[in-house]
Amino acid sequence: MSLTELPVADDLFSGFRLLDVATTGARIRVRTGGEGPPLLLLHGYPQTHIMWRRIAPRLAQRFTLICPDLRGYGDSEKPPSAADHAPYAKRAMAQDMAEVMSALGHDRFCVGSHDRGARVAHRLALDHGERVLKLATLDIAPTREMYRHTTDAFARAYWHWFFLIQPAPMPERMIGADPEFYWTSRRASDMRLFEPAALGEYLRCFRDPEMIHASCEDYRAAATIDIVHDDADGGRKVECPMLALWGERGAVGKCFDVLGLWRERAENVQGRALPGGHYLAEEIPDLVAAEFSAFFGEDT
Repeated sequence: MSLTELPVADDLFSGFRLLDVATTGARIRVRTGGEGPPLLLLHGYPQTHIMWRRIAPRLAQRFTLICPDLRGYGDSEKPPSAADHAPYAKRAMAQDMAEVMSALGHDRFCVGSHDRGARVAHRLALDHGERVLKLATLDIAPTREMYRHTTDAFARAYWHWFFLIQPAPMPERMIGADPEFYWTSRRASDMRLFEPAALGEYLRCFRDPEMIHASCEDYRAAATIDIVHDDADGGRKVECPMLALWGERGAVGKCFDVLGLWRERAENVQGRALPGGHYLAEEIPDLVAAEFSAFFGEDT
């Protein structure tokens, strides 16, 4: 593993360092700053670590924040995939994060996560449980159970779950024909949450055909090899304390018993709905920061 310091070309994270960390599986772009116990923050689809920009200044007062782009996303490397999608299994993506934290000198740490990043975080807490002190997730239930309990309402709201897993190159070519339209039209009601600088970063990254393909592979892995890994766990559960938060206006909370499903997969879960939609860290950053600060700061 090696670290490369990079020049900072934006002011979205004032005072943070920008690094490339070479893991055994991929080169990972990382933003890090703050002071205190280490807190790894993992972003969702189709975003990058930029999604944490609004809560980072507050959390950095109490924690050392590590905000990476997941493999396949943002400015991190997009490794070639395989027939079984293993390079984009959450196991591989979680291994990246474990190695990033080792490279930065953090043996044990907490994890806050959203959407796809929360699926990586779930696997990280299972495969590297001795290192994860606490886990918080934003607006997801466990992947296997969400597929298992899919309803008509969920399929209509989360149609992209079933579109992105179609064999390559069909979704890649359809998205690639107009990636900006795809990105913005799916989030039309939430566009007020993305100020020009952040939106520009999201679209810059998403215009890359390699990111489009890698993000499809992320979903293909979730519907196949990730479930194989989940099933192989048997009754094994996440052992660290867990906080599950979701948006009261979002599809996840409306379609699933979020706490009930997490309690099937984790030993110690608390949580509640927050007054927002899917993009909680950008819509209600002060409230998310307060929830994270209280949860991760208690006896850590």
